[in-house]
Amino acid sequence: MANEASGPAPSLLQQYQAWTNPDLGKIGDDRQAFFTDALIVLDTNVLLDLYRYTPEARNQILDALRLVAPRLWLPYQVGLEFVTSRRGVIADRTDKLRKAKSQLDQPFREAWKGVQGALDGVKALLDTFAADEAGQAELDNLINEALFKDLVKPWRQILCERIDELKASQDIGVDNFSDGSDPILPEVAALYGERIGPIPDPHERRSLVEYAVGYRYPNKIPPGYLDAGKPTSLRAAGDYLLWEEMIEHVRNAATLEYVLFVSGDVKADWYEPPGPDSDSWRPWPSLIDEFRTRANADLLIVETKIFFEGISEFLDAKLTSSTVEEISRAAESRDDANDTLEEAVTAKEAATLPLPEGLPLTAYRAAHLSSSTIRSAVTGTSNRLFQWWLVGVTLELALREPNLDEPVVDLLAVVTGELPPSPDWIRGTILHRGEFPAPSSTWIAPWLMQVINTSPRADRASLLRLAQRQLAQRAESSSAGNTWPAPS
Repeated sequence: MANEASGPAPSLLQQYQAWTNPDLGKIGDDRQAFFTDALIVLDTNVLLDLYRYTPEARNQILDALRLVAPRLWLPYQVGLEFVTSRRGVIADRTDKLRKAKSQLDQPFREAWKGVQGALDGVKALLDTFAADEAGQAELDNLINEALFKDLVKPWRQILCERIDELKASQDIGVDNFSDGSDPILPEVAALYGERIGPIPDPHERRSLVEYAVGYRYPNKIPPGYLDAGKPTSLRAAGDYLLWEEMIEHVRNAATLEYVLFVSGDVKADWYEPPGPDSDSWRPWPSLIDEFRTRANADLLIVETKIFFEGISEFLDAKLTSSTVEEISRAAESRDDANDTLEEAVTAKEAATLPLPEGLPLTAYRAAHLSSSTIRSAVTGTSNRLFQWWLVGVTLELALREPNLDEPVVDLLAVVTGELPPSPDWIRGTILHRGEFPAPSSTWIAPWLMQVINTSPRADRASLLRLAQRQLAQRAESSSAGNTWPAPS
């Protein structure tokens, strides 16, 4: 019979309670103290989501955060990631809205393929069972691509109008970062005041990075081990550096009993996947145990939506249901940041892929080119890479509206880097003085140089300006600064 006498739990149950207590780390009936008394640490993604909200929702969320501002603490790692990633979040949103119209066309193209397949099927039946050529011709007159485009044109127009409305509703753009007028940064700064982690010692930071990537990550010790594949060790160790900062801060404070960590990151290097008798995830027991052992405080890890629902419940934060829904949508937007509705045309496909009829000439006019040399290049069959680039860049720079049959193009004519994308790319320094800002690390595609070398001065300058503007716009849209991927 089990011993039911009162007293301290046996050492085995005490030492490993993070694993033996299935409810530890989950949100339970005792959660109120974490929302009313705990130190609150917001992960970088929670702060960056402020750039993803509509103005109305953002104002409500900032008001809610002001209720807990005295208990907010900003780790150095979170602050660094926040200030360096803000621009990338806005650039990503701007880029998605810029491409939205052209990405509408893929579903319409697929719809026409379905209709065309049905048409071809019925025509085949007429041919097989009735040898009815007149009936086939009649169907072609009644159902064809031109009529289909006329049919869907008003639908596409409505969708484009909605996209334009979305563009007009955005209250923060990349320009806000260029001229230093970001309206959210001072709001966040005011929330934290002086409660910010100090700049870490570089030698200690290096040791932590080496420990993370050399020991913890290979042994799948959370948090952050799923980031092991990031381009640099420092970037890979970001979650672990944050973790160490939290532990060190709480340990030094000594009087803190509860810590609430809020993050939209729900990957398996933070959360234990559910077992056969459970359908819910919980933070890894090892995280709860390590925090309690090293910092002598209880830790609760919650997602962004649960955090705001908690401060609404316990602190009477005024959040409408639409704002709570928007918090969820922002998380989904963050998770899908790199998703697109269709694959883009890259250099690999562009070399052999035929272009929609008339589109290169449309791009030629949109770029205000005038020479017969370039007109021949865009209408011939031997300059497809140049043609696809001209089509893509004129749409990317908003020099024209997208056509219904137009795919997205991801093709660069100029890149920067110590090495060229391939040996046949040409150093920009070969250009005439003043034609293009061309340091030794600038490389020009051979197919662009071929066209430029045969073009008159005016069109040569126009093409180089297009390439320069595309390079600058891509730089704004890249959260990695001025690092460029090589064309495929």
